[in-house]
Amino acid sequence: MSAYIWVLVAVLSRILPHPWLNFTAVGGALLYFGARRPLRWTLAPVAALAATDYYLTVFQYNYPFHVVSYLLTWTWYAAVIVLGHILLAKHRSIVRVGSGVLLASTSFFVVSNYAVWIGSPLYPHTMAGLATCYAAALPFYRNDLLSTTLVAALAF
Repeated sequence: MSAYIWVLVAVLSRILPHPWLNFTAVGGALLYFGARRPLRWTLAPVAALAATDYYLTVFQYNYPFHVVSYLLTWTWYAAVIVLGHILLAKHRSIVRVGSGVLLASTSFFVVSNYAVWIGSPLYPHTMAGLATCYAAALPFYRNDLLSTTLVAALAF
């Protein structure tokens, strides 16, 4: 049951105002879910977070919602659950949890910012533009890494 509570915390951490370091519990909650629940239940947290994406996009930010824009993010949600299952379902240690935290946060940073670079005219489609895109996102990476570490420390 606590795996579902962490997913609820992740959803609420995205919906409720969170001015402190842009904290969200998503990465840590997904790792924990993967560690504690069978993979056949992966759809439940992915659906909850997908619904949160829809709510935030349409009602909070007043943007049109395009499913294709979120497929990579939703795939990442499922992948982190699988990562948590592979790394932490049978054996947990500080090294394994730390590795999961680092892999989850870093993979989101790499994948999501590459998608921003490819999919928007904000950055030139050159190596310098890619480097600028990643450099601009470093504060978000730091915040995500801290958030995921905190949730993992509390959950595990």
